Amino acid sequence: MPLKIQKLTPSQALQKIKIFCAYQERSHQEVKDKLYGFGLYRMEVENILAELISENYLNEERFAKMFAGGKYRMKQWGRIKIINELKLKRVSPYNINIAVHEIDENDYLQTLEKLALKKWQSLKADQYILREVKTTKYLMQKGFEVNLIKTALQKIRSKE
Repeated sequence: MPLKIQKLTPSQALQKIKIFCAYQERSHQEVKDKLYGFGLYRMEVENILAELISENYLNEERFAKMFAGGKYRMKQWGRIKIINELKLKRVSPYNINIAVHEIDENDYLQTLEKLALKKWQSLKADQYILREVKTTKYLMQKGFEVNLIKTALQKIRSKE
């Protein structure tokens, strides 16, 4: 079944999209996609985007910071996963860089070590090498950097 496009006038679309943006932070691409879904043309979409930005409904830097902070705190994602997700949302490299640098380095390392230890302890029955491989894979899937993972695992091994 084809996707049903709702045809709105630019002023109707502006009112709807303001509510959409006020509800939570949005990337420019999410808003563009939504506006095109309302059946608007390119110039209408560009004009509405400009108005949303000037009225501060839309701010890509603010979106990137909120996204990165939220995914790090709530889902305990690492920097690599956060960066990749922001790229998928077509956030500019400049704003991605700002967002990722908002994460406190000490807090980031503590989170990594806590996740590594928890995973390591959950694999008690496995062989030593297998534990290391599984823990590394898990942390890489979470988006943490390999060099930081190796350091965290060395700390765990030294305590055993």
